[in-house]
Amino acid sequence: MMGKQVYNPYLPSYEYIPDGEPYVFGNRLYVYGSHDRFNGKLFCMNDYVCWSAPVDNLSDWRNEGIIYRKKQDPMNKLGLRQMYAPDIVKSSDGRYYLYYALNFTSVMAVAVCDTPAGNFEFYGYVSHTNGKLLSGNNGDPFLFDPSVFVDTDGCVYLYSGFAPKHGLPAFVTSFKKRIFEGGYVTRLAADMKTVLDAPKLIIPKVGEAAGTSFEGHEFFEASSMRKIGETYYFIYSSINGHELCYATSKSPVGGFVYGGTIISNGDLYINGYSEDKGAHNYIGNNHGSIVNVKGKWYVFHHRQTNRHHYSRQGLAEPIDIKDDGSIPQVEMTSCGLNNGPLSGNGEYEARIACHLMSKKGAGRYGTYFGNLTFKEHPYFTQTGKDREDNPTQYIANMRDGSIAGYKYFLIKDLKGITIQVCATGNGEMLVSTSLASEPIASIPIEQTKGYTYFHTDVNMENGKQALYFTYKGSGKLDFKSFILK
Repeated sequence: MMGKQVYNPYLPSYEYIPDGEPYVFGNRLYVYGSHDRFNGKLFCMNDYVCWSAPVDNLSDWRNEGIIYRKKQDPMNKLGLRQMYAPDIVKSSDGRYYLYYALNFTSVMAVAVCDTPAGNFEFYGYVSHTNGKLLSGNNGDPFLFDPSVFVDTDGCVYLYSGFAPKHGLPAFVTSFKKRIFEGGYVTRLAADMKTVLDAPKLIIPKVGEAAGTSFEGHEFFEASSMRKIGETYYFIYSSINGHELCYATSKSPVGGFVYGGTIISNGDLYINGYSEDKGAHNYIGNNHGSIVNVKGKWYVFHHRQTNRHHYSRQGLAEPIDIKDDGSIPQVEMTSCGLNNGPLSGNGEYEARIACHLMSKKGAGRYGTYFGNLTFKEHPYFTQTGKDREDNPTQYIANMRDGSIAGYKYFLIKDLKGITIQVCATGNGEMLVSTSLASEPIASIPIEQTKGYTYFHTDVNMENGKQALYFTYKGSGKLDFKSFILK
């Protein structure tokens, strides 16, 4: 594997950190998120960990370890509830406040620490001045996916909301009647947990946005707030699920106008398609935000693996914020934080594919039974069980017509391509520079007893190039890596 480069996913392949909220504190970039378990049966089954990298080297990621455990919450002493997507903010008192919700409780909890990646301690629940929990009554908005923001004037705002098309079954919300109308904002006191104003709706849900700029991209979940200059950017996941959208306003508490899609984890829209079947990668929920690192802006989001929703991995891409404040949609790539193409020389893991699909295309993962729905499809997976070391991720189950795509490499006098696969049949791996172009090479493959290297000579143009590997043949193969030389 090439050194001093960074790929997508940007963390080691054994790590499953979705819902990434990126922040620069001091001279490091920190990413906070949920913590999925490989092949987990529910979302966010592990404790919160934090990863960080120097702002001068976004390839040098460091695991800061566990920063907060599920059992630290007084409502979760047995650790049976999952901690969903968190957010963090540095308050005017210099301390760091971590906000989260225990699965579907609609309770906003807060932990605090003196450092951005130390041992957080439980601080309290977001509550009214009389001590009652925010959104603790029937008829209150359902709170989910908190985002916290401290403005330049010191005012503290909590953003939240969850708006599925048909709400949630009563048993999920502990038989309390909740409302699911969209995204909300609540102003908090300087103590970071006392409610000053009732939740105010700022982004509508599907069915309530007709005639507004949000129609077709209504609020679903994943609130996140950023301020650029004098403009507030509300980032969220739309009802379409796979996309992160943004809306802008000159006020943190209203007047938001839909801006557009920042990224889709299936490259929908930017690839000319809008329906699930047109995705160039397997899609599912999405959650993330944007960050400025040494003058460059990035969007952090996630992908699904293992044919379901419960093992998601963080991705990142550079974005461009135009002079008019707009953010054009960016494509998924394999190079992401590398800030340019990967070297056209060296060995790369197959798991950094930004596009993956079967002969019949990709699709949308559900929560369960993906092994049946997508039985004939390729997917990202790893050997063994969930762990915090020994990366072994690969692409499994490539059958006739399966495609793995990589963007981009800086090709210079490339002479050959070698692939490492484990095959149950015979065939060939066709190599092309786009989904629409003719193959530039064919790598013959024979049935193997384990991982085996197969090679072909190649003659391709120098410069920035994508590489697409398409399997043609019998049986199926697991794709572990490829070598450019």
